Amino acid sequence: MAQGCVHLDQVEAGARPSAGGCEDCLRSGGRWVHLRMCRTCGHVGCCDSSPNRHATAHHRETEHPLISSFEPGEDWWWCYEDEVAFGVEGVPDYSHS
Repeated sequence: MAQGCVHLDQVEAGARPSAGGCEDCLRSGGRWVHLRMCRTCGHVGCCDSSPNRHATAHHRETEHPLISSFEPGEDWWWCYEDEVAFGVEGVPDYSHS
């Protein structure tokens, strides 16, 4: 369970990845280090170690609170609002698609 996160009601079960890489970097020709997927709408953005930090920018623009890693073998989630990382069992891993 997501101890400390009160935003799981904003997870959209039908959200699918918006792209196979950072949606915004692909559009602008940018590059990324790691990928994150918004669990509300499926937006795939780059991490804060990437030059453009599109996942966090997406959160600021939309106020969607939850992301998960979009990297193969990683199954963690992050809540921007509660500043907590956690795992959720039984959720599809789209990073291998």
